[in-house]
Amino acid sequence: MLRETFRVKLKELEQDLLQMGEMIIRSINRSIKALKNLDTGEAKKIISDDLLINKKRWDTEEKCITMIATQQPVATELRELIAILNITTELERMGDHAKGIAKIVIMHGDKPLVKPLIDIPRMAEKATNMLKRSLEAFINRDVKTAKAICKEDNELDALYEQIYRELFTFMIEDPRTITRATYLIWVSHNLERIADRVTNICERIVFLVTGTMEEINVSKY
Repeated sequence: MLRETFRVKLKELEQDLLQMGEMIIRSINRSIKALKNLDTGEAKKIISDDLLINKKRWDTEEKCITMIATQQPVATELRELIAILNITTELERMGDHAKGIAKIVIMHGDKPLVKPLIDIPRMAEKATNMLKRSLEAFINRDVKTAKAICKEDNELDALYEQIYRELFTFMIEDPRTITRATYLIWVSHNLERIADRVTNICERIVFLVTGTMEEINVSKY
């Protein structure tokens, strides 16, 4: 009966992670749309809504701690709860990165973007896709997919480097663009960090299944 209760509560925690992931993906997409439209009003709403993500993290962590205290988890069961605690933290940090992009939108104000947004939305789409698949891999205990997702982080690194070089060229050619170009570099860096945190989630999946922690793909940044 104790183990059956544990499995039921674990499934509830897994659903909490999926819900939190959906909240993060929405926040990222909203922040990029706000940037495209230079919508400071929407950016302020994103910042405010980050409190809901924080609350979801604390609620999920409290459930985990209660299960550790009452369900006496051992071996794989304990690794499952530790993995969920770590993944929840990574998700909350991703929410902070999305909030960071919203703050940049506010700092940017209504001045025109230095260039049309092409690669930044590509970064956001790739990062959110990696996040969604990483959580699915966690639910399915899919080590192969988790390791493959880690390797995809190289694509985000390459896009970040491309954006950085292009915007740096803008700064050199026209110093008046320095501030606005810097803001876009900050946005791309936030997206690159989100992908890094997805990698951390995937490493936790490997730890959960194998019992071994390993750095699968070390970012250059």
